[in-house]
Amino acid sequence: MGTRDRIIEAGLQLFNEKGERAVTTNHIAAHLGISPGNLYYHFRNKQAIIAVLFENYQLRISETLSLPEGRSIEPGDKLRYLTGVFNEIWAYRFMHRDMEHLLEADPALHEEYRAFFRLCLTRIEAIFTALGEAGILSVTKQDCHDLALNTWIIVTSWFSFLKCHLPVQTQNEITQDMLKGGIYQIFCLERPYLTAEHKEEMLALQQSFIPQPDWTLGQ
Repeated sequence: MGTRDRIIEAGLQLFNEKGERAVTTNHIAAHLGISPGNLYYHFRNKQAIIAVLFENYQLRISETLSLPEGRSIEPGDKLRYLTGVFNEIWAYRFMHRDMEHLLEADPALHEEYRAFFRLCLTRIEAIFTALGEAGILSVTKQDCHDLALNTWIIVTSWFSFLKCHLPVQTQNEITQDMLKGGIYQIFCLERPYLTAEHKEEMLALQQSFIPQPDWTLGQ
């Protein structure tokens, strides 16, 4: 692995572990055992590293939200989409822990994020449309748009929700399983739209995946 890729990998690791605000380019260089000058040869500042990480994140999410090729969508695909997206959120969790700060600090990144949102909304809406065409959901075009937006809101705000509602002593111990609790809530959005033909199968899939999170933890 070349130095540039090692810097990107180390930046992601440290941002996830310590939070982006607590990590400087000097920290990344020290972690890798290279000089700050060597790092600046590849990246002029920390924002440039974040920009590359965001590009990688966008690509991985976009690939995850692709419709299946050569076949109709199936109930199991919905779980694949959700687990895939939440896996990527965990892999790049520093972004979702402090998204507002990152976007405020970098107007160019903010514009990229807005474009990324529009792309994701289109792809999520296409997934709900495909679920309707496959007879899994009974939805109108407006339903698909509304479900797509509500899904986006839950996915992108779930980290903040956990931080606000978990006991203070556990806020720095958010786990991947806690994060995936959001999957159940997204399943709940589509429950009223399930067709009789697929309702039992989809409900079993939802229940077997993860129960509703216990927000009485620590009380």
